[in-house]
Amino acid sequence: MMPRDSYEEGGPETGARADDVQRRRSLGVLRGRGIYLLPNLFTTAALFFGFYAIVQAMNNRFEISAIAVFVAMVLDGLDGRVARLTHTQSEFGVQYDSLSDMVSFGVAPALIMYEWALKDLGKLGWIAAFVYCAGAALRLARFNTNIEVIDKRYFQGLPSPMAAAMLAGLVWVFDDLGIDRELWLSIIAWVFTMYAGVTMVSNVPFYSFKEINLKKSVPFWVVAVFAAGLAVVSLKPSVVLFLMVFAYAVSGYVLWGLGRRAKPAA
Repeated sequence: MMPRDSYEEGGPETGARADDVQRRRSLGVLRGRGIYLLPNLFTTAALFFGFYAIVQAMNNRFEISAIAVFVAMVLDGLDGRVARLTHTQSEFGVQYDSLSDMVSFGVAPALIMYEWALKDLGKLGWIAAFVYCAGAALRLARFNTNIEVIDKRYFQGLPSPMAAAMLAGLVWVFDDLGIDRELWLSIIAWVFTMYAGVTMVSNVPFYSFKEINLKKSVPFWVVAVFAAGLAVVSLKPSVVLFLMVFAYAVSGYVLWGLGRRAKPAA
């Protein structure tokens, strides 16, 4: 039996009225439930650094803009974990995170690459930047719709934060080494930008690291290796981080060659 306020009798407006009642109830629930502060603070901080990266790129401060993308990536990795640890997951947080990711890992890297090197290529330059931006949007939309049906061990396509880190790392390395931006560098930037944009929407599997349980105890050597890794990164952060991200960005094709696939979850 239908509820009284869904209107028991007829007319073409009955369904519309019922939908309106349901919509109002949903809005009431959302207002009463509120928004969790802690995880959304991390998301807002990630959004800030993505926007900051855009501003710095427009002022030709490319090294700072590249570092800002890396900071946004770290903050983006923390917001979801904080939400799970504090049991403050929400649908609002999921949608807000996706919008933040689009700015920080979609628009920001595309604009940075265009201002840094791609604009010297004319139409080919802005087309590559658009391909990357569109790839990031499609990647995020597909991730949100497939999150419950794809094997959680693997990402389907290159994750947008890693794609952004690869492009930002390229900018950071060349600016840190003081290499002049000439035509050959613009061509390299074009290849990397197109590669990232296309790989994000591909079906190539990339390991998600979601099986790693940070709550479990680990042998002493794991902590020692982590400390050694930090020491190596500190030697030349731009070069080491770029090589790490680049290795991950091509690892998916290695897994693909080995026959791994991002299959539907059982």
